[in-house]
Amino acid sequence: MIRTPGTGGDFGPLRSEFALPRSFGPEVLAEAEQSVLDPLASAGGREDATGLPLVTIDPPGAKDLDQAVLVERTRGGFRVHYAIADLAAFIPPGGALDHEARRRGQTLYLPDGNVPLHPPVLSEGAASLLPGEVRPAVLWTIEVDEGGEPTATRVRRALVRSTEQFDYEAVQSALDAGRPHPSVAALPELGRVRRELAVRRGAVELQLPEQEISGNAGGGWALARRPRNDVDAWNAEISLLTGMAAAQIMLDARVGVLRTLPTPEPEAVGWLRRSAHALGVDWPEDRTVSEFLSALDPGLPSSMALYTDTTRLLRGAGYTSFDGELPDLVTHAGIGGAYAHVTAPIRRLVDRFATEVCLAVTAGREVPAWVREALTTVPGQMSTSDVLAARVERACIDQVEAWVLAERVGGEFTAVVLRAEETKAEILVEDPPVLAKCSGAGFPEGERIGVRLTAVDAEQRKVLFERV
Repeated sequence: MIRTPGTGGDFGPLRSEFALPRSFGPEVLAEAEQSVLDPLASAGGREDATGLPLVTIDPPGAKDLDQAVLVERTRGGFRVHYAIADLAAFIPPGGALDHEARRRGQTLYLPDGNVPLHPPVLSEGAASLLPGEVRPAVLWTIEVDEGGEPTATRVRRALVRSTEQFDYEAVQSALDAGRPHPSVAALPELGRVRRELAVRRGAVELQLPEQEISGNAGGGWALARRPRNDVDAWNAEISLLTGMAAAQIMLDARVGVLRTLPTPEPEAVGWLRRSAHALGVDWPEDRTVSEFLSALDPGLPSSMALYTDTTRLLRGAGYTSFDGELPDLVTHAGIGGAYAHVTAPIRRLVDRFATEVCLAVTAGREVPAWVREALTTVPGQMSTSDVLAARVERACIDQVEAWVLAERVGGEFTAVVLRAEETKAEILVEDPPVLAKCSGAGFPEGERIGVRLTAVDAEQRKVLFERV
């Protein structure tokens, strides 16, 4: 992790610019307070699964804990228990909470505090799978064979109790030291098998390092570049396994909502091949996009440039709902199969409805009318909130970049050229980790160059560089 101290302060103007809600209305808060008094009243019978030693793996300091996991080795492969927070136990259909969640769409994360999808009494309290607390959950149990393929899936309502709350680096450190927690000791083996299967499916994973913002000791903000570690990837595979199982349940029943992405056009893949050739990166003709990307070294500048170029292949993501006839597009090209969001209902609206479909179908019940009604509107609500979330995230990073660099105009830096045009380029400055535009000519895409910071406008959240 590369971390650079920064300055700056108030994100209030940014919140106002995007008209982000600062609180919940009194009727929403009142309904939330009432719902936590008896969260099981409307949920029906539940299996007692409090004896399962589930654990959570989330970013440090997280309180809105959607998932708890237990991975077991079996004679025939693996057994995954995945408990997901049961928001439907707290949210009456058609009530104030439901309407507000549909308006928001998802939780927005800002450096100085999030804009939650649900009131904190739910998202960080009664619905969150906090360690040591008995919670209502939707429990997925998926049997997986030695090759990583699911062979059986059960989904039902249950009571669970997480035994530990971990972050990614803590789990990684314990695994590296040979002292994994028993509940995730089998995660590396299953994670590797599922990653191999993903490549064979044609899944496209871009290992671009993420820019992160955190507070520093001086009361300002810091930028970090955080490469994804193995536990990140393996834990994501558990979520993907569950989402793919959910998609299959809905497809078989011909009712549900999927996360979809069209297959890239052959011309786009050809363009990426030419880009690899221009960068001097060997791409054998018999290797798929997935196989090629999986073999790249994420630390090389040429790889970062190719990951950036590959984003052009992953365009057109959306949400596709259906009730009766199957739609033309039911797969997600980035995952290499059909997939649905069901594992983050505290933070994302669509998961609550998709989960209710799966519960009803697997129990042999009719999908509730309020869920069927939501299927007609939730794709648009999610698409709108996705656009807003992306804009807010980018604006926050741009703002901190400007604050961090404000006193360094005229300074020189080393950067990787991610994407080049005739007179400008998109670059990644390595320290501090800043994505920016750079003016000049003859940029060597996928190589390191020297750049000079020429201007910073903190109010407009813009920084400009020129090639040295």
